[in-house]
Amino acid sequence: MYTIGKSSWDMWIEEALAKVESPDMFMLRPMRLPNLGGGGEEETNAIIEDEYETFQGIQPWDRLSVQTSVPESLYQRMLYGGNYKNEAEDKKASPKQEPFKKLLIFASNDFLGLSRHPAIAKATAKAAAKHGTGPKGSAMICGYTDYHVALASSLAELTKKEDCLLCPTGFSANTALMVAIGSLAPLLCEGKSPTKDEKIAIFSDELNHASTIDGVKLADRNGWVKCFVYKHCDMSHLDQLLTTCEMKRKVVVTDSLFSMDGDFAPMVELVELRQKHGFLFVLDEAHGTLVWGKNGGGVAEEFNCEDDVDICVGSLSKGAASLGGFIACSKNWKQFIQSRGRSFIFSSTAPVPLAAAFYASVIVARKEPWRRMEVRKRVQEFQELTGIPVTSQILSFMIGSPEKTIKASQALLKSGLYVAPATGPPVVPLNNGRIRVTLSAAHTREDIKRLVTILSDYVNFPVTKSH
Repeated sequence: MYTIGKSSWDMWIEEALAKVESPDMFMLRPMRLPNLGGGGEEETNAIIEDEYETFQGIQPWDRLSVQTSVPESLYQRMLYGGNYKNEAEDKKASPKQEPFKKLLIFASNDFLGLSRHPAIAKATAKAAAKHGTGPKGSAMICGYTDYHVALASSLAELTKKEDCLLCPTGFSANTALMVAIGSLAPLLCEGKSPTKDEKIAIFSDELNHASTIDGVKLADRNGWVKCFVYKHCDMSHLDQLLTTCEMKRKVVVTDSLFSMDGDFAPMVELVELRQKHGFLFVLDEAHGTLVWGKNGGGVAEEFNCEDDVDICVGSLSKGAASLGGFIACSKNWKQFIQSRGRSFIFSSTAPVPLAAAFYASVIVARKEPWRRMEVRKRVQEFQELTGIPVTSQILSFMIGSPEKTIKASQALLKSGLYVAPATGPPVVPLNNGRIRVTLSAAHTREDIKRLVTILSDYVNFPVTKSH
């Protein structure tokens, strides 16, 4: 067993930080915005957590998060695509005259049903009324406010990390992190081109999200990293790659909950391999944050291994039902990513109303744990009705050819159910078309029954639809 592990990575990041030129240039500068209509006076009251009203059980507005309406002309095009012959005539129709088709959504990433929560809407509107749509710059210039500080602190606490860096999106968070990790190599080599053994070895699951894959490619552009792709959730293959790799600086990055297949990473085995090989463990919790774990801390909390994860990347566009990303890590890692993560450095920060919405989502999700329990109930109900041992809120059903996949999607659409068909590249390989279904706390058992009834004509469930 290796004895270096996390302590070595701590030393490497401290050494790299000491070599960063002009570190003060990469500092975050928290600013307090003046109130609109407040005589220019600065806000003096801190964000009060208790002002967010919470509820027990599904409310009428929760159902709105899984409902939508589309114009009849769009509905017909969704059904028949280019074969729909009346598209030109529909364009001439007045929007007020055109009927709408109601649909039940099984394609959204709003897993907790928070997008219509009144407390979150109120917090967003209040921040907009006070501060408008600013700030108007990057976090290191004039874009970091009290709202952003509160949000970052709450996410660090949620993931049990020392600090947290906010990013515009989950995609930019992953690319910023991977590029920053890659840039360690030349800094530790005193600016010289790193040798093969001095590069960073990144081990990535073959089904990781595109943002991680692209981030590694960006890091590799300068020849600072070497990427090893291991078979999906195959810990024997990963162990073999780690054992035979002679490079000393190793990083393992994986989704915690995979976005297309809906399966969990083997967290226990990953922790054991981390103890054996001493790699930096990076976990992408995009689909786990706020949804899994007793307190919503994600898959790492679900498997009781938060302390074994070195860096946690997350998204605010799924469980939090908004838009944004974050990197929860140590203070040293945060400072280093600020200095080398280009997609963070050169992006504007989230507007204050969005930051207020994010923070409210984190608080509401923590105070309404029943939402996480409802997600688990929907997963269990689907398993009972189909006999398929599904484990998460993301369900993936292999159909085959693009034509068969489209046909299945059309059948669901005709029944008023909107799902996400993945017919081919770049989403899935050719002739590996599938129907991706996402379950929400706002769905009901009757919704699940409707879904299963239609799907059973295209998927061989162990339990018949008569069940």
